[in-house]
Amino acid sequence: MDFLTQRCYVCCQASFRQGCLTLLMVMILSLLVYPDLKNIGLQLHSALTGSYISGTHSIVLINCPNEPTAKDIARAILEKRLAASVIALPKAFSLYFWKGDIEEADAIMLMISTRTSRIPELAEFVRTIHPFDIPELVSLPLDQGNPVYFKWLEDVVPED
Repeated sequence: MDFLTQRCYVCCQASFRQGCLTLLMVMILSLLVYPDLKNIGLQLHSALTGSYISGTHSIVLINCPNEPTAKDIARAILEKRLAASVIALPKAFSLYFWKGDIEEADAIMLMISTRTSRIPELAEFVRTIHPFDIPELVSLPLDQGNPVYFKWLEDVVPED
């Protein structure tokens, strides 16, 4: 009888370990795919309710040294379909620290409408074509806006 008890105990212990290992693997996989699952859930909610998902689109601001450079960067961004539109805000000035000194320069600010998911690719592309060593590139997620505009933006800028 002791043999059967020991054998049953060993079998139950092995099953318990295997169950714990399976649960651990499921939890790890869930954490790894959480951003994708969250995104899919939000898209389903938006499709079913017709509501806007806050943060799906963003405005990106890029500082350029002059108008020709700003136009070149804007055109290159649009040609790569990284944005739906670019607005150049003319004649600003910039004060900033550079190598320990306060510098002053004229600037053109680009205001770029894009999908939030495309910002990493946009930032990498801008770093390769921008004349500054450290180009200013910041993004602001959009909370609300014109749904028709957002639909147009989605039609123009493909998912990454």
